[in-house]
Amino acid sequence: MFAAKNFFLAGQGTAPTPTVEYLVVAGGGGGATYGAGGGGAGGFRTASGFAVTAGSPITVTVGAGGARGATSTNTTPTNGSDSVFGSITSTGGGRGGGYNGVASYGSQIGGSGGGSGSSTDGGIGAAGTVGQGNNGGNRNASGLISGGGGGGAGGVGQNAPGSNLGGNGGAGTSSSITGSSVGYAGGGGGGTEGAGTAGTASSGGGAGSNTSSGDATNGTANLGGGGGGDGGLTGNGGNGGSGFVCIRYADTFPLATSTTGSPTITTSGGYNIYQWTGSGSITI
Repeated sequence: MFAAKNFFLAGQGTAPTPTVEYLVVAGGGGGATYGAGGGGAGGFRTASGFAVTAGSPITVTVGAGGARGATSTNTTPTNGSDSVFGSITSTGGGRGGGYNGVASYGSQIGGSGGGSGSSTDGGIGAAGTVGQGNNGGNRNASGLISGGGGGGAGGVGQNAPGSNLGGNGGAGTSSSITGSSVGYAGGGGGGTEGAGTAGTASSGGGAGSNTSSGDATNGTANLGGGGGGDGGLTGNGGNGGSGFVCIRYADTFPLATSTTGSPTITTSGGYNIYQWTGSGSITI
């Protein structure tokens, strides 16, 4: 008897195609400035059983992280960009809310919502997208203003606990699709106007800053975390981290017939694994 194998005889039908497991992480939102909110993490979507059509290219888009806010140049942060695998779209993380030297601006909805550091949004962190992320945290306006943490894939951003205390970024979520457990899509920490304690980051997000510690921290590239919120009037928020796309399918099926975007390709643990840090495509 022959062992079960994915092969076919000429003239007796087409070759079977695998179903695919995917992880699609969007770019994180930029952190804001001046007692400001952290950026929300990029949307996080993962599932197995995704059907593909043999010979049809599947588009892969890796979203960029959102730009940071800066008071010295009156710059408002931006949301992260979407990541895409075929029909699966993860939404870019929402920017944090704060102040750009001219006017306040509110946090924004995203894969995970940005934390608030502004009265423009009523001091309430922005909402996350259902199934992709969570809400950002609220600001604390008593005494020295502090921003809420950005939402993460695994948890809401922390409300700023008090005057001079920024909120921590919401928890990210781990995946082992690459063969190793990695945390993705954590929220950025909130900043604080005083010299107190800024919010910490989670799973690739950036830490917040206070008036004595300079700029907030950027989200980590290809983990989709939000940028940290800045504390002072002369500093900068953190840039959001860029996104990531990975797929895998059983190695009893052949490797893809073509790829673009220079994915990292490995065969390990019974899977063919493709990892993109830039946009491209795959044909299976």
